[in-house]
Amino acid sequence: MTSSRIKNGIEKAPHRSLLKALGLTDWERERPFVGVVNSQNEVVPGHLHLDQIAAAVKAGIRANGGTPIEFPAIAVCDGIAMNHEGMHYSLASRELIADSIEVMAKAHAFDALVLITNCDKVVPGMLMAAARLNLPALIISGGPMLAGRLNGRDVDLNTVFEGVGACRANKITVDELSDLEDQACPGCGSCAGMFTANTMNCLSEALGLALPGNGTIPAVSAARIRLAKEAGRQVMELLKNNIRPRDILTEKAFLNALAVDMALGGSTNTVLHLPAIARDAGFKLDLDLVDRISRNTPNLCKLSPAGHYHIQDLNEAGGIPAVMKELLDHGLLHGDALTVTGRSVSENLSRIKKMETEVIRKVEDPYSPTGGLAILRGNLAPDGAVVKQSAVAPEMLVHKGPARVFNSEEEACAAILGGRIKPGEVIVIRYEGPKGGPGMREMLTPTSAVAGMGLDREVALITDGRFSGATRGASIGHISPEAAEGGPLALVEEGDIIQIDIPNRRLDVLVDETELNRRRQNWKQPEPKIKTGYLARYAALVTSASRGAVLLGSSDEEVRR
Repeated sequence: MTSSRIKNGIEKAPHRSLLKALGLTDWERERPFVGVVNSQNEVVPGHLHLDQIAAAVKAGIRANGGTPIEFPAIAVCDGIAMNHEGMHYSLASRELIADSIEVMAKAHAFDALVLITNCDKVVPGMLMAAARLNLPALIISGGPMLAGRLNGRDVDLNTVFEGVGACRANKITVDELSDLEDQACPGCGSCAGMFTANTMNCLSEALGLALPGNGTIPAVSAARIRLAKEAGRQVMELLKNNIRPRDILTEKAFLNALAVDMALGGSTNTVLHLPAIARDAGFKLDLDLVDRISRNTPNLCKLSPAGHYHIQDLNEAGGIPAVMKELLDHGLLHGDALTVTGRSVSENLSRIKKMETEVIRKVEDPYSPTGGLAILRGNLAPDGAVVKQSAVAPEMLVHKGPARVFNSEEEACAAILGGRIKPGEVIVIRYEGPKGGPGMREMLTPTSAVAGMGLDREVALITDGRFSGATRGASIGHISPEAAEGGPLALVEEGDIIQIDIPNRRLDVLVDETELNRRRQNWKQPEPKIKTGYLARYAALVTSASRGAVLLGSSDEEVRR
């Protein structure tokens, strides 16, 4: 056992003394030490209840012969951090989470880990740590929030964001907006749509590093507590059988995750997170592979924000196992990939019965023959950009219009909410990438304002920043190289014609190369927005969005290239 380094032998008497100071008995010390990483706090609604999940996990560990020892991880609520200085820290927190878990696990010689997560950057940060440490480990989330109900319809956090735009456009009153904010988020859990948190919790199942049900069982369900107990019990089985994350996080696992992502119509943020996790697992996952999987995988689900269904509806329809079963039966998954159950994907799905439901369509009758995400390239995005095509109105899949150029999210929001954006225009928000932001802020406020004002079928938005999974419309993000590194987005001027062709995967500015070269020679790199603290260090080390916005390490020669 790894923990023998801190508890066996005469020279470890001081260590044992400190363990006894924790209240550990001799018989507890003789058992394997399982780190229970709990990201509970009283700030994030998705994490408010995680102490209950942790207690259940610890019960499962003890019942199967282990000694659970809990330690914390931070968590940021993207909704609360949105549209102010706080959003600079959201993506950047992913690296802090992974690094802090590595520090704790290595410093205290844990034998195995159970990683308790729920919201946006915590899930990938914990998956990165699991891959990096390669101790027997699994993920257990706190589960999704239920949708709210107002006037006979389901509502969620995104409904409130779009309500702001609707209120500004005098489509609803201030009192109606107040009623909406009262009902949209009825309790604990990760926000109810197929936003980033729920996408990543579902993909943890598809990767094989979480038990079936992890992505969709509601936070308030007793089944979530039972699943947490099973997670604690199962980590001991992984330890006994020496099954480690890198045995599970193979290339086939990532191909499966991408296929499920495309079938679900998941968040564009997965294009940042899956490559980052893959890097810690020891191999490269590039944007061309993402697009190839998208072209070959049908979109089977239309969940909020793309449609009116929520995660609870997906759970009732059979959850991620039902989605995976449909894909597997049509040769779109690798059934021999190993999972934390100790069985293969095919074995896990052997008893799954497919239901007749619109929530999960059949491969023969999809919402779209191609996946939820698309990777675009062109003279505006030589290294790629990403769009959730499943949430784009059909009339906006191909669009051409004049650029309205803004050098920050705040400038763009003021113009949108001030009624200064006209139908047909393309909003350009730049200097919001990983370095330029810094931290690659989410643009849910401007995209929701556009949608709420009824312009999402007439106006496009492009940025080197990123979007919340709650974003819908012709919103194209992750444009690489970013403006702060002199990418073509930095050269766009007011009134330039932007051409978007999502079916043909193109994003171009219709300006000839001679003129772009002239502008390039006159371009000057802007001063960093933040010059001290963690974000200054982050900006100095972070790589392109096309590489997952991972931090550059001293030995990362592949990333340097």
